Amino acid sequence: MPKIDIYTDGSALGNPGPGGYGIVLSSPPHRKQMSAGYRLTTNNRMELLAVIVALEQLKFEGSEVTIHSDSQYVVNAVSKGWVFDWESKQFKNRKNADLWRRFLVVFRKHKVKFVWLKGHAGHPENELCDRMAVAAAHNKVALLEDTGYNENDEFLI
Repeated sequence: MPKIDIYTDGSALGNPGPGGYGIVLSSPPHRKQMSAGYRLTTNNRMELLAVIVALEQLKFEGSEVTIHSDSQYVVNAVSKGWVFDWESKQFKNRKNADLWRRFLVVFRKHKVKFVWLKGHAGHPENELCDRMAVAAAHNKVALLEDTGYNENDEFLI
């Protein structure tokens, strides 16, 4: 199975506000960059969506994946097992339940480990993802609708 490094970042201008994510997938000699922007969302949703979209790009189940992220929200939720506790309680009163459910489906198809990176600390791939996420959030022409985000309570279960 191929070993894959994934770098992700998410951004929201105003939080909530326009947002975006940036992704770099690397499995030499292959490399892929992706980004997308959303009209109204949050930083945490974009951080998590970046990881989900990246994992959904993988062609082979059982891949060994290392996800590099500056999001303590995402890294800690998985590494410390919080998300599995949330799942056992059916995500009751949890933000971003729609995305966590989507994450768990694709997460379970691979051997995934997380590495937390300090944001804005000069790591080339993280900086690239940040630039892509911010640019996507600023792209008013191509902003998508984050259908899972609810600006009134942000809890969609």
